[in-house]
Amino acid sequence: MSSLRADGRRPDQLRPITFEAGIAPHATGSVLVGFGSTRVICAATIEPGVPLWMKQQKVPGGWLTAEYSMLPYSTLDRKPREISKGKPDGRNIEIQRLIGRSLRAVLDLQKLGPNTLWLDCDVLQADGGTRTASITGAFLAARLAVQKLLDAKKIPENPLTDSVAAVSVGVCAGQELLDLNYPEDRDAEVDANIVMTGRGQFVEVQGSGEETTFSHAQLLGLVGLAQRGLLELAGLQTAFLTRQLLAR
Repeated sequence: MSSLRADGRRPDQLRPITFEAGIAPHATGSVLVGFGSTRVICAATIEPGVPLWMKQQKVPGGWLTAEYSMLPYSTLDRKPREISKGKPDGRNIEIQRLIGRSLRAVLDLQKLGPNTLWLDCDVLQADGGTRTASITGAFLAARLAVQKLLDAKKIPENPLTDSVAAVSVGVCAGQELLDLNYPEDRDAEVDANIVMTGRGQFVEVQGSGEETTFSHAQLLGLVGLAQRGLLELAGLQTAFLTRQLLAR
C-alpha cells in the first residue's frame, strides 16, 4: 500500500470526512455529511403513529423508513427528477431500502414507541459513495433526533443499540482501495459496499466484479480494508456526537 492515488491518498485512507449538524432546522435531527466532494443532507423526522400494516397486524413498537434521492444538480450531467420521468428510479429504491435496513439493525423498535422515524437522504454533490455517506450521516441524524425525544421525556430510554456506518472498497488496476471516489468507482474492476456497527458487527456486504472475477484472498483483503475504515468512521461519529450532545 505504498503508491498514492490520483487525489494524493494512500490506498487505505479515507477521504476527508465532515459532519455539520442542524443543516435542516425543521427536521428533528439533521446532518450534512461529506465524504470528500460527496455531500449528502441526512434529515431525521420523528412523527407519532406507525404504518397501517403495523396497526392491522397489531405489531407493537415503532417503525423506521428511509428515502434517498439525488438532486438534479448533484452530478456532472443534470439528473432528471423521478416525477419528471413518471416512474420510480430503481437505483434510488435499492439505496433507500439499504439505508432503512442498516438503521433498523441498530434500532430497538419496541423502545421507539408508537412513532415513525423518517430518514431523508438528499445528495447535493455526488463524487462516489453516496449510499455509504447516506448511511453514515443518517445514523447521526437519527441519534440527534432521538435525543430530542429523550429530552422531552417522550420515550424513557435510547432505542439506538449501537452506531452504524458504511464505506466502499474496490480493486482498481489490481490495487485494493478504501472509500472510492467517482473516477475510481467508475473504473473499478471490483467494488463493494460494507455496512458495519460500531461494535464491529456486519450489517450488509455488497460486492461485485465489474467484467471480471475476484479471488477469496481479494475478498478477505477488501473486507479487512473496509473494517479498518469503518472503525475510523465510528470514532469520528462518536467524537461528533459527544460534541453535539455536550453543547445542547
